[in-house]
Amino acid sequence: MAVLIDNQQEKHPIKIKAVQKSARVILNALGCPDGELSLVLVDDAQIARLNEMYLQHQGPTNVISFPMREGEHTNIHPELLGDVVISMDTCAEEALAAGMDTELRFYELLIHGILHLFGYDHIHSEDEARVMEAKSRELLALIGASPSPE
Repeated sequence: MAVLIDNQQEKHPIKIKAVQKSARVILNALGCPDGELSLVLVDDAQIARLNEMYLQHQGPTNVISFPMREGEHTNIHPELLGDVVISMDTCAEEALAAGMDTELRFYELLIHGILHLFGYDHIHSEDEARVMEAKSRELLALIGASPSPE
């Protein structure tokens, strides 16, 4: 299994090996030990461009997922899960606003993005949102991170 990390920002330090290890634990827990994940760490300007280009939304967001297991050509490389793009600027701002550690917020966003790659959804149904939130908390505990306060 490959967890590729492309850190395109320099403002917020990241522990690449620790993130790769945690991502592997998450993928194993989701029953995809051979899955390949690409993680791209960007700033607000970069994610705002992606947000507008692909989702037609203005401004930065915290995380965007690009699943590779959807559509008609999914059988070509079924091990390719997709890309998760995280704005480290927004991550740090959200952590500060919530009074939590930036690293914990980062792992919340990573898990959120990965769950989207696996088809979890929080937008179209409150029931699905509850399922996704429960799975997020389960995975946070599995990698040794504490859930944020409610």
